[in-house]
Formats: sequence, C-alpha cells, structure tokens
Amino acid sequence: MIAEFSVVPVGAEESVSEYVAECLKIVKESGLKYELTAMATILEGDYDEVMSVIGRCHKKVRSMTDRVITTVRIDDREGAANEMERKVKSVEEKIRG
Repeated sequence: MIAEFSVVPVGAEESVSEYVAECLKIVKESGLKYELTAMATILEGDYDEVMSVIGRCHKKVRSMTDRVITTVRIDDREGAANEMERKVKSVEEKIRG
C-alpha cells in the first residue's frame, strides 16, 4: 500500500518546516520506504504500519500546536510490492517511448 499524507498546523507561521522535520524523524524511525515531496510525504508498507506512522505524526504536530489538519490518500492493491518505484518507472518508460 502507498499512502500520501500531510499534517498541517492551523494558525502556524508561513513556514512549517519545523513540523515537517518532526514528522520526518518519525517516518525515518519507522523503517518504511518513504519519499518527502514539497507538498506531502509518501509512505509504502502494510496498512497497519503506514497508518501507525501517520497517526504518530499527527499526534506529534498536535502536541506542538492547538489545531492540526491531516490529509491522507491511499492507493492499495493486492500483491503490490515496490509500488513507488514501479509507478515512477512505468511513467518514465512511456516518456522515453
């Protein structure tokens, strides 16, 4: 399963890098495959592991501010492994023709 998530502190300053850094510590400690993007973080793993990491990130940011909005998008398919790399590779192959 792949999940894309973002944890946004409401009412924070323009820069949220402090909050992102705290979440990234949790993500790295999990040992799951991940990709940090400019707008969100993508995780790959089984459902329980991924949702646990997202929940811990949400709680960490919530402990730092009064209000948090967490958004999650999930792509879950049977028997999928190395899904992040496979999806990117598929697009790159099509670009090359």
